[in-house]
Amino acid sequence: MAARFASHSFKASPALRGGRPPLLLQARPPSLGRFPVRTSSAGLGRAMLPGSLVRSEGFVGGRWVKAAAAFPVRDPASGAELAQVADCGVAEAQAAVRAAYEASATWSAVPAKERGVLLRKWHNLMIENKDDLAKIITAENGKPLKEAQGEIQYSASFLEWFAEEARRIYGDLIPSTAKDRRILVLKQPVGVAAIITPWNFPSAMITRKVGAALAAGCTVVVKPAEDTPLSALALAELANQAGIPAGVYNVVPCSRQQAPAVGEVLCTHPLVAKISFTGSTATGKILLRHASGTVKKVSMELGGHAPFIVFDSADVDKAVAGALASKYRNSGQTCVCTNRFLVQKGIHNAFVEKFAQAIKKELRVGNGFDEGTTQGPLINEKAVEKVERHIDDAVSQGASIVIGGKRHSYGKNFFEPTLLSNVTTDMLCTQEETFGPLAPVIKFNTEEEALAIANSANVGLAGYFYSRDPAQIWRVAERLEVGMVGVNEGIISAVECPFGGVKESGLGREGSKYGIDEYLEIKYVCFGGLE
Repeated sequence: MAARFASHSFKASPALRGGRPPLLLQARPPSLGRFPVRTSSAGLGRAMLPGSLVRSEGFVGGRWVKAAAAFPVRDPASGAELAQVADCGVAEAQAAVRAAYEASATWSAVPAKERGVLLRKWHNLMIENKDDLAKIITAENGKPLKEAQGEIQYSASFLEWFAEEARRIYGDLIPSTAKDRRILVLKQPVGVAAIITPWNFPSAMITRKVGAALAAGCTVVVKPAEDTPLSALALAELANQAGIPAGVYNVVPCSRQQAPAVGEVLCTHPLVAKISFTGSTATGKILLRHASGTVKKVSMELGGHAPFIVFDSADVDKAVAGALASKYRNSGQTCVCTNRFLVQKGIHNAFVEKFAQAIKKELRVGNGFDEGTTQGPLINEKAVEKVERHIDDAVSQGASIVIGGKRHSYGKNFFEPTLLSNVTTDMLCTQEETFGPLAPVIKFNTEEEALAIANSANVGLAGYFYSRDPAQIWRVAERLEVGMVGVNEGIISAVECPFGGVKESGLGREGSKYGIDEYLEIKYVCFGGLE
């Protein structure tokens, strides 16, 4: 995912000495952190931001905290200012780490069942407030309201899932070769986890990490993307209402200018034991280097470059439907979006023709609050410029624009859903992740050729292919160098499934029964002298 986390070099933070953790059994009441909500017909259509959940301050140790300065959060559809949010810096980040550390001893000792009960309460409050939470996402991210509502359901499902997984952290008893010994294996929480999340799923990327962390007995400090901090702060409000103890869930929003300093604290602070990051591969590598100084446990979900292969044996109509869903969800701004379409020569022309018809018929560009909109704005003008650059490069090398190809008249951050044909592997759009509504189609001849193109990338998050040949399905599924494969399916994310990639697409897995392991350490206990 192309999270906009500043990729600056960080200097090491001064070490903070740890003290005795106080007992934190109840969440402290919040101070008033609300602010006047600004709306405009251009930016928010007929909708209003829900004042009861919109917060402007950081959330540290169960309290809403101010910062010395504030930064604007803008509606990407219009550029209108939605809010001024606390621009947290080094002091606030250090305070958040300290609060999380001081809460960790008590939280880890809470029985797993009780942790699960609190996560379930948080889940229930999300469902009760799902419409307001979705409006916040659409306002700050721009995605259509229907997609935002789907994200809230998806986001809440991780709290529900890990509420149940908390009770399934099992250890082991290993037979010993010595009669007077017993060998036990325990699983224990790693400690304070720093959670750094992107703007494209501003709610779900938090709960997928935080749900697992809290279920395991860890405490967290969340640094949301500067474009979309309001969702993280709304989750803090609901966590507090659910009774999540003070210091267990902390949020430090910050501007792009403050991101290097806040990142420095989270990556190098000796009291932080774990980093979980979703964002670009380039930024992930920087965080890995900084985490190495204190050998932190790290999990990362990084950039993708997903291939979508359509073989001659495929059902073309189903492949087109899957392509539409995989490519244009969130205007092409998801980490698992298809970035390269590879279509076998026997059905290439039919696929391109039907895909163009589907784009024209099914997709509608507009404000996310307007009924019927399927394509909202891109997050900012820089994202639009990258789509333009990829199209210009492809056309200059012989690609043809089948449909779309330019900015939409709705506004500067809107771009027409675009389909290119006559695309080659020399073009930028087949070498870089576009992160926008651009679908380039490459014609291929053989299965071997398709796999060679698909596996040529240095990343491997998701991959898709359509085929009705059982033998081919097994071969290709096993040979695609990605962490997740969709076979005759364009949407693969689900709470029950392990989400993550191979190569430079990251480390570890999120969601599923495996996700909680990222926040646990294994301890071996040898119990001797038993005779």
